[in-house]
Amino acid sequence: MVVAECRMCTPPTSFPRRVSPHGCWFAHSLRRGVSWMKLPLSSSGYRLYGVFTVVVFFCFVIQSDFVVAVRIPRAACKALASSVRYPSFRSPAFTMANPRVFFDINIDRKPAGRIEFELFKDVVPKTAENFRALCTGEKGNGRSGKPLSYKGCPFHRIIPQFMCQGGDFTRMNGTGGESIYGEKFADENFNLKHSEPFLLSMANAGPNTNGSQFFITTVPCPWLDGKHVVFGKVISGQDVVKKMEAEGRSTGQTIHPVEIANCGQLS
Repeated sequence: MVVAECRMCTPPTSFPRRVSPHGCWFAHSLRRGVSWMKLPLSSSGYRLYGVFTVVVFFCFVIQSDFVVAVRIPRAACKALASSVRYPSFRSPAFTMANPRVFFDINIDRKPAGRIEFELFKDVVPKTAENFRALCTGEKGNGRSGKPLSYKGCPFHRIIPQFMCQGGDFTRMNGTGGESIYGEKFADENFNLKHSEPFLLSMANAGPNTNGSQFFITTVPCPWLDGKHVVFGKVISGQDVVKKMEAEGRSTGQTIHPVEIANCGQLS
């Protein structure tokens, strides 16, 4: 419930914007009502007036179900209004952060560096979750009997000025792979475009054949829009992607082995 703090009360009182018998405007009205009588707070007259006001107030509440406008000084109104804060649906309280994952890359069996990714769970949650879980390996073995994990998986196809493709952890050659949902799952949506380098997108064998294979773009690839699901981007380690790209040939074969030595989730 949105609350406001009255600056007129001592101590300050938090109360709901809806009419309330405990609202500070009620206490303020009571003080104003008895001020002309010049009665001490301990007097029976003050208590009698207070009881009478409470009775009238509750009769009014029973008959009315709306917000009451109270006439108080303009300065007090402004102070009260400025103290009310409405939460934004774009604020961190209402926004779940996208997960971040990493690959530690080996080239020719030597460490080449780390790539960090942001996964667009806010746009394609099912696709992002598939990739995240394959990075952590938390799902155990798949239907193929192999661990559902990218650890040790090669980039079997790298084409300079295009992309680096990997994710086949069952056959290691681009003919296999498996999602955490079973062998394949449907295209989630094509809202995101291949408009820049260093994007993560799902490799497939046609519509609705997503498994575990993916690729990292090294240039904009607009001809892939509507055919492959973009689900993440490189946020660190673009230089490592460039090292990987340099290992590719126009045929897709790699000069030296490029593999994921380790992988996991950062946040």
